[in-house]
Amino acid sequence: MHRAQRTPTARLQKGDGCLIRGYYSAMATLTEHIIKLTDHRDRELLELTLSKALIDLLRIDRVVIARVVSEEGIKRWFEVASLDVRGGGKIADPLRVDFETLSELADERYRLESLQSRTLIEHAWAGEEGPRISYMPLFSGSSTEDEGVIEIHSGSTLSVGQLQVVEDLLHVFCNMYNLLAYSDRDALTGLLNRKSLDDTFYSAVLEEMDHGLEGETNTLEAPVLPVSERRHRVPPNYWLGTVSVDNFGIINDKNGHLIAEEVLLLVARIMNNTFRTYDRLYRLGGEQFAVLMHCPEEALVLAAFERFRANMEKFNFPQVGRVTACGGFTRVTADDSPSTTLERSERAVDYAQRNGRNQVYSHDDLVRKGFFGDAIKVGAVDLF
Repeated sequence: MHRAQRTPTARLQKGDGCLIRGYYSAMATLTEHIIKLTDHRDRELLELTLSKALIDLLRIDRVVIARVVSEEGIKRWFEVASLDVRGGGKIADPLRVDFETLSELADERYRLESLQSRTLIEHAWAGEEGPRISYMPLFSGSSTEDEGVIEIHSGSTLSVGQLQVVEDLLHVFCNMYNLLAYSDRDALTGLLNRKSLDDTFYSAVLEEMDHGLEGETNTLEAPVLPVSERRHRVPPNYWLGTVSVDNFGIINDKNGHLIAEEVLLLVARIMNNTFRTYDRLYRLGGEQFAVLMHCPEEALVLAAFERFRANMEKFNFPQVGRVTACGGFTRVTADDSPSTTLERSERAVDYAQRNGRNQVYSHDDLVRKGFFGDAIKVGAVDLF
């Protein structure tokens, strides 16, 4: 008589049904979190989703994601997300960070070691058998120039299986991050593109998410909301500025398309070297660029744009020589859309171009001085 052979799964089902159910439950949970990671079209939510996935899947104590930001050549740690198993934590907005309060890279020894070696670093802070923090590079093996480290706080060393889950989720995270970054970027300069400004304008100027960005908040229970469903409460210190390269048409006609494109590439590089890491830099098209920034005072915004103007003026562009630019900026208000804000900043740029070029003006200041009235409102719906 032929006797059917039992498969290993059949034997396991008979001997340990609970283990099988636990296995499939764990796989379903992992799949669910992978779906959530790949479902986002907002890069700023990826770190939050990754942190929640690790908390749920690994049963660890805490997750911290720290990114590297820089200002005037100085690099510091910026904690983007911090979540713990009890439901506490915080999510930070890079546009609202006070750079001087952030830790310098050398102040966080194990983070820096993991970042530089691009490997797992484990710090057993209470003895070899006790609690520990595992540090892993956030973008290991990724093509992005962004830098960061993920900290996993646990009661004991992570198992091989747990480390594999972390590695798999980081791989999915980096793939999604790169895909979204590619779709958000201008193909020539690598800066954010015009579509990205439209898509992220409202979220970039939020004072807080529905459950709060500052202090302790029950972030593990809070839903991850799309941009369109988050509150639009604009504090009075967000600014949008535009930059236009002077006489760019002449540069293009005289030197040709390839040289003109090289000028735009160098302008983008000067912008990256002048403005802060967490300022949003855009190429709107042609010779026009934009900057979205958080700053407490109008004078400081003017100083930042003046630094850029001066850096442009003193730079020697190959085969072209001296190239200048005009800048204009305006405060973002609660009723603004990208188009209405850009319209005001572009009016300031037009004023600079009509009055000698190589200048920067605040639209708000020009209104106060009576040079022209308030910008014309075109409504909340963009017309281009």
